[in-house]
Amino acid sequence: MKIFHSSTRLAGIAALLLIASPTSASPPIVETAVDLAQHGPDLAWSITEDLTTEIGPRMAGTEAEAAARRWAVARLQTMGFANVREEPFEMPVWVRGTEEAWLTSPFLPQKLAITALGNSSSTGAKGIEGDIAYFASFDALAEAPDAKVKGKIVFIDHKMQPTQDGSGYGYYGRGRFTGPNVAAKKGAIAIVIRSIGTDAHRNPHTGVTNFEAGIKPIPAGAISNPDADLLARQWKRAVPITQPQRFRMKLVLTPQNLGKKHSGNVIAEVPGSDPAASPVIIACHLDSWDLGTGAIDDAAGCGIITAAAKHVMKAEAPRRTIRILWAGAEEVGVFGGKAYFEAHGKEKHAVALESDFGADRVWRVDFKLPDSAKALSDRIAAAVMPFGVVRGKQPANGGADIGALVQAGVPAIDLAQDGTRYFDIHHTPDDTLDKVDPAQLRQNVTVWAATLAILANSSNAELP
Repeated sequence: MKIFHSSTRLAGIAALLLIASPTSASPPIVETAVDLAQHGPDLAWSITEDLTTEIGPRMAGTEAEAAARRWAVARLQTMGFANVREEPFEMPVWVRGTEEAWLTSPFLPQKLAITALGNSSSTGAKGIEGDIAYFASFDALAEAPDAKVKGKIVFIDHKMQPTQDGSGYGYYGRGRFTGPNVAAKKGAIAIVIRSIGTDAHRNPHTGVTNFEAGIKPIPAGAISNPDADLLARQWKRAVPITQPQRFRMKLVLTPQNLGKKHSGNVIAEVPGSDPAASPVIIACHLDSWDLGTGAIDDAAGCGIITAAAKHVMKAEAPRRTIRILWAGAEEVGVFGGKAYFEAHGKEKHAVALESDFGADRVWRVDFKLPDSAKALSDRIAAAVMPFGVVRGKQPANGGADIGALVQAGVPAIDLAQDGTRYFDIHHTPDDTLDKVDPAQLRQNVTVWAATLAILANSSNAELP
C-alpha cells in the first residue's frame, strides 16, 4: 500500500509538471478587431455619451465647439492614438436669436413652433407681418411669376417621406437648401418652409441655407410638421371665404452674423507598419446644431469610427496608417472638410469613409474603388455579410467631409446605415442620447472594424 501510494503521488506530480511545461501550454487567444468590437468595451457608446453629456450642443465657431475640440484632443490622446492635433481654420459664424411666428388672419391667431435656418437674416426685434404666398412644393415656387411672390412671406409645403437610404433628402431638401434664395430673388420679404423631416412631432428642423452672391438674405425659418399641417388647412379654408392676401403671418427671427471666428479639425492616427503606404482616412464631424445635443448627428459617428480604429490598433498593427478626422463646422457649410482638403488634398489617400447618418444599423455596403480592388471589395462584402449587411449596386459617394477628396479621385466606401427614422430626429431638439440604440451602435462598430481591418492591411496593388 505504501509503495502504491508513493507511485501514485509521483505520477500526479509528473502530470502537473507536464501541464505546466511551456511545450504543452495552450497558445494565447488572439482577438481580432471584430472580436473586440463585438465583445470588448463599448467605446462608441462611451464617446457618444460623454461628448453629449460633458459638452452638449456644439454650434460651429462658438466657444462650445472650441470646448469640444479640447475634449476631443484629450480623449483621443487618452485612448492611445498618435499624432493627435488640432488643425485650425476660420469661418463665418451665424447664431440664432428670438424665434416666434403666428398665423394672424383670417382665423383666430395661433402660434407656430418655428426655428431659423442657418444664414437667415433678421426681421428685427419687432418682427414683420405679411400676406402668405402658399406653394405646394419647391418646384411650384421656382415656376411662379415674381408678382405672386413679391412683398409676401413665402411658404413651401412639400412633405418629406421616410426611406431606408435617406434618398428623399436631396429632393425635399431643396426647399431649405435653395428655397430662400429663390424667394429672395423673386422679392419675398421672408420665407417659411415645412420642416425637412419625416416626424409628426411639434419640433421644427433647422439646417443651413445659402444665398447667392449679390442676393440680399431674407428671414428664413422652418415650422414643425404639425404646424405646417395647420397652415395648409387654414389656407384651404381661407381661399373660399376671402382673398388669399388676407391669409397672414407674423414672424420674429433675430439671428446675427458674428463675422469670422475660429473653428478647427481634430486629427489622430493609428500609425501603420509601412510608412510609405498611403493612409486610410475615416471621418465624422464634431460640431452639431444647437437645438439638441448632437447625439445622432454626429457624436455617434465619431464614436463609431474611433472605436473601430482603436479595435484594429489593439488587435494588430495595421500595414497602412489609419487617419481619424473629427471635422469641424460641417453643419454650416462643410468648412472642416474643405479645410482638410486644402491642407492634405495633394497627399495620396488609399480610401476614404465617413459615418454621418445616425446610429442605426449598417445594412448595405457600396464601393467606388479602382478595378484593381475587385478582390478587396469581395473580401469586405463577405466579411460584413454575417452582420446583416448586403452589397449595394450603386457607387459609393463618400460623405460631406470627405466629399472634396472623393471628387478629386480618392476611392470611397459607404457603410450605409438604416435611415428610416433618421429624419424624424435630424436637426431637432430631439437629437439626444436616448435616441441612440446601443445594440445597433455596436453593430456599426463591428461592421466598421471588419472593413477597416481589411482596408488597413490592403496591398499597394489593390489601393493607391
